Amino acid sequence: MSTTDYRRLMLGDIPLLDVRAPVEFQGGAFPASTNLPLLNDDERHRIGICYKQQGQAAAIELGQQLVSGDIRAARMTGWQQWYQQHPDGYLYCFRGGLRSQTVQQWLNEVGVNIPLVSGGYKALRRFLLAESDALTHRLPLVILCGRTGCGKTRVIDAIADSIDLEGLAHHRGSAFGRRPGGQPSQIDFENRLAVALLKLSLQEPHRIIVEDESRLIGRCYVPQAMQERILRDDRIIIQESLDSRVTVTLEDYVVGPLAEYQQYFGERDALGKLGEELLAALDRIQRRLGGSRHRELRETLSAALAEQQRNGCIAGHRRWIEPMLRDYYDPMYDYMLRQRQGTVLFEGSRDDVIAWLKSR
Repeated sequence: MSTTDYRRLMLGDIPLLDVRAPVEFQGGAFPASTNLPLLNDDERHRIGICYKQQGQAAAIELGQQLVSGDIRAARMTGWQQWYQQHPDGYLYCFRGGLRSQTVQQWLNEVGVNIPLVSGGYKALRRFLLAESDALTHRLPLVILCGRTGCGKTRVIDAIADSIDLEGLAHHRGSAFGRRPGGQPSQIDFENRLAVALLKLSLQEPHRIIVEDESRLIGRCYVPQAMQERILRDDRIIIQESLDSRVTVTLEDYVVGPLAEYQQYFGERDALGKLGEELLAALDRIQRRLGGSRHRELRETLSAALAEQQRNGCIAGHRRWIEPMLRDYYDPMYDYMLRQRQGTVLFEGSRDDVIAWLKSR
């Protein structure tokens, strides 16, 4: 009724029932996990105080008092419904100890036999960290470089043997990269990356494409081993004209995000929310832009948003995106690119890069 085959759980996207408190789940979990806690945050806090002051026996007794009657029945119903939907699922708490064993026993009493993850969250997390570090050092990575707007993510999407770090971080990788719904926790980001590496390692690929990233993608920190590979490994460079990059940036910063905002906030409020975020992003880099350049770009962006609100036209956004790329992002990225150490394997347009990668 328990397993230590963590690799199978992760590779198979096996459903996991996480019975830790919500605050623990929000701090970090696994891609296929669902949080249906044995104890809510307040109950966990109260039992923790009792444990420190009176010991384990008193804490267990308090837990039985807090989770009883209708509360216990409601939580039992939730666990049973989850298991009906996921009969191949596994159960875990923090260390595979009292909480998960309690839930397993209660379910067993009503005829539901759900196995445990031995060692719980802590053991699974330790496994993923070790695998991620080992695979990052071992797998054949090639770094995809290019100025902002050249469409690196489009190449990643077109190549099966690739890792979308920005997708894992739910962020587009610049001051303008925030997306509705926010980012995963740092632990969630690391867990997602570890699972992606595990799945790619099964295929024994000739090479894995990873986008050139800085240390931070939004607020998600790229693990040190991956940063070192990005800095020193062989590279492919996408070269696109400024006009082409303005078009891609318009799609990535305005058109695509608007569709996301519509899904998240509704049709009526989406453009207003997106406009607020674009202006806030510009304000976040005000010091680096300088006062006069920031004012000019902000006025141009505000005018473009007003025009888009009036008649749906997005052409005005090109007037702030072009100088932003040319005068701010391009010099910054060119400097960063000069710090990279790997051999340039290929250089060409986005379409040429995709064709070269697929041919090889």
